[in-house]
Amino acid sequence: MIDAATKRLVRARAGDICEYCHIAQSSELFRHHIEHIIPKQHHGTDHSDNLALACYYCNGHKGTNLTAYDPENGELQVLYHPRLHEWNTHFHVDAGIVIGLTAVGRATVQLFGMNDELRIDARIESSK
Repeated sequence: MIDAATKRLVRARAGDICEYCHIAQSSELFRHHIEHIIPKQHHGTDHSDNLALACYYCNGHKGTNLTAYDPENGELQVLYHPRLHEWNTHFHVDAGIVIGLTAVGRATVQLFGMNDELRIDARIESSK
């Protein structure tokens, strides 16, 4: 069980922005989730180093996945890990579209469905 202080820490650390797709909490109908980067079923813990703020969509698409296929090279890749990877190394946003810059980024963008129309619109709105 994640205590209230840890939840506040995770939200503050993320600045109320999804740590995966960068949609702001303020532009979302659903409250962002505190998600386990490494799911408990894969021996992840409730420690703050294993927790990230994720929008409803990223959390739902990620599920218990730890890997996905890079659509460019077809190879299995680990997913983006907000505590270990630098976001700007793996992603770039252009006109609301998240572009994967690396195999990790591309695999994460595809698995999480980051660029469906509603999410692009939300990202554009939250950047205003």
